[in-house]
Amino acid sequence: MTSSPSADSRPSQPRGYPPQLLVLSAGLGLLLWGIAATRHGLLQSNAYDLGLFDQWAWLIGSGAAPISSMEQVHVLADHGAWMLYLAGGAYRILPSVHWLLASQALALSCTALPVWWLAKQAGLGPRQCWLACGLWWLQPVVFNTALFDFHPETWVMPAFALALWAEREGCPRLWFGLLLVMLGCRDGLVLITAGMAIDLAWRRRWRWSLAAGGLSVGWLLMLSRWLYPLLRDGEGPKAAGRMFSHLNGGLISVLSGLDWGGGTEYLLLLCLPCIALWRRSCLSTLLIGLPLVLVNLLSASTSYRTLVHHYSLPLAVVAVVACIDGLRGQPQSQRGFPWMLCWAMACWLMLAKPWFFTGPYLGRLPQLQAVDEAQALIQPQDAVLTTSYLVPQLSQRTNIGFPKKKMSPSPTAGPWNVLLLNPNDPGWGSSREVQERLLTQATDKNWSCQSWPTGLKLCRAPAAAEQQPRRGNAPSDSRLMP
Repeated sequence: MTSSPSADSRPSQPRGYPPQLLVLSAGLGLLLWGIAATRHGLLQSNAYDLGLFDQWAWLIGSGAAPISSMEQVHVLADHGAWMLYLAGGAYRILPSVHWLLASQALALSCTALPVWWLAKQAGLGPRQCWLACGLWWLQPVVFNTALFDFHPETWVMPAFALALWAEREGCPRLWFGLLLVMLGCRDGLVLITAGMAIDLAWRRRWRWSLAAGGLSVGWLLMLSRWLYPLLRDGEGPKAAGRMFSHLNGGLISVLSGLDWGGGTEYLLLLCLPCIALWRRSCLSTLLIGLPLVLVNLLSASTSYRTLVHHYSLPLAVVAVVACIDGLRGQPQSQRGFPWMLCWAMACWLMLAKPWFFTGPYLGRLPQLQAVDEAQALIQPQDAVLTTSYLVPQLSQRTNIGFPKKKMSPSPTAGPWNVLLLNPNDPGWGSSREVQERLLTQATDKNWSCQSWPTGLKLCRAPAAAEQQPRRGNAPSDSRLMP
């Protein structure tokens, strides 16, 4: 069984795209950027992950050591994402969070371009090529990922689709180079390259399978045995231990601890938009997603098993390419009602989250004026402790953080000289009690404070504290943070 055409039956290499596809991809990218920017402007973005990546990019662009003040982690020790240094170059020209939001939106919309190539490669007609692109744009996880902060793996969804095209076209150097680029955006994409190795082995393309499998294993060992311990004082990847520690114990214990109901629902929703076009010939392509699906099912966090977050984004590429394989050899009608697109649109309306703008995303509208006034009082050199949803508004500085539920109740426990908190709306990962204690401590220590009717409160340390040398990875400080 094979999911790619044989060398003698393969159509000639496509040489371009319809102008309408380029225009539509660019237009949809701008639309997604505008929607994401609106969400950010409504104070719905978060410290994790937009604030985190914005600070890293700003530090790189400033020539500072890229160590997050929220996690005390080097950018390369997070997910091995060396591609973020490109964002740092852009921030050196003009520091703006919109580099991240715009590039993410355009990358997701322009993934339709290599999807078109894959469809043409499979011998599909123009109507079916447009169907494949439409299925990609209507994947709920694509819209939700564009909306939900920023994640660097979105940059390489076009590279993922193009790598599948390059493998089927027999371009090994291009294919292998694209795999390296993919791994440079997130360590978790090693699950996709491992899945590609499984697919290639299924099709008995042994050399290609060995190359993909060897790269996957080698990259994983390089990160876990060398890079992460080097940058984390000997510690390995923390996410793996946090997400899969519940799997310790016997088989019965592990099976009883799995989220069977949530996992079943996740698989159903994952397959729903595209399953009507899948055929037996799609099995090989679907194997590419097997490692990632298994990891998502086994994770302790339910976030991995939803289409709201980005964890299933590569599976959308797999699902659409499987549709292309399913369409190969089918009758290509030039007329008729587009039932499949209507079904995909119905799934998008059910599972995507544009309706959040009609309610949940409007909840902080009353705070906008107060936040603007408070931001105007904060200096670039200030070390700010604020709520998680205000971190991305202020993250282009050396020290930024949000009060976690288990943190010290004293504002002097860290480098902070400014508190910007709202106990009435403490945000993700914090609590009203923690923020009230911090504000009370600041008042007791004679910090000057200013309040707004929305509950927002800005407290600044005495002038003597502001004159202390800045700590950590400031651009003027060549030392790495301890």
